[in-house]
Amino acid sequence: MIDVRGLEQTYMSGGRPLTVLKDIGFSVEPRGFVAVVGPSGSGKTTLLGLLAGLDRPTAGSVTLDGQDLAALDEDGRARFRAERVGFVFQTFQLIPTLTALENVLVPLELRRAGGDGAGARALDLLARVGLGERAHHYPAQLSGGEQQRVAIARAFANEPKLLFADEPTGNLDADTGHQIIELLERLNREAGTTLVLVTHDPELAARARRVIRLSGGRIVSDTAAA
Repeated sequence: MIDVRGLEQTYMSGGRPLTVLKDIGFSVEPRGFVAVVGPSGSGKTTLLGLLAGLDRPTAGSVTLDGQDLAALDEDGRARFRAERVGFVFQTFQLIPTLTALENVLVPLELRRAGGDGAGARALDLLARVGLGERAHHYPAQLSGGEQQRVAIARAFANEPKLLFADEPTGNLDADTGHQIIELLERLNREAGTTLVLVTHDPELAARARRVIRLSGGRIVSDTAAA
C-alpha cells in the first residue's frame, strides 16, 4: 500500500542546506497500522507530509496504492488525496462556520459525491465516533476531544484506503486521548484502512502493529509488534 525509497528532504536555511530527512525507505502492507515516533526535530511531520503528497521530496519516491506521487502534478495529487487519502491534523482544522455534520460533508462535496446518501453517511460516521447527537453543533460548541472525533469522521468520509494522522492525541487530555486511540484502532480494523500516524504518545505507539523510530532525519529502528 505504501512504498518509500531513498526519500530525502532538504531545505535552505540561512543560505545553507538543511537536510531534514535522509535515505528513508520502507513499505507498509494494506490494512497496516504504523506509528512513527522520535524526538522533536527528527523529521516525523515532514515525512508524513511527503507520504500524503502535501510536499515534494528533494530525492527519492513515494508510491501509494500503486501510484507514484512524483508522476502527478499538484492538482493530480490533490485529486488522489480526495479519492484515496484521509488526513487528521493535530489542530483539528475544522471550518468554524460549519456544523459538525457540514464539516464531515466537505470532502464528499469536494468530490461531488453529495446527494441523497451523503447526509446519511455523514450522520452514520458521526454516530460511529459517538457524536450522533452533536451533528448540528458548531466547533466552538464542542470540546477538544469532540472536535478531534469530528475530524476523524471527516477523514473517513471518502472511505480512504490510507489515513495519515499527525499527533492525533497531542492536544487532548489523557482520558480523551485514550478514547481517540481506541477509535482509530477500531476504524482501522473495521474499515480496513491503512493507518500511519506520527505520535509522542507512548500508549498510541504501543497499540500500533509496527513502530518506525526516527532520529536526526534517519530511521534508527523499524519494529513489528510481538
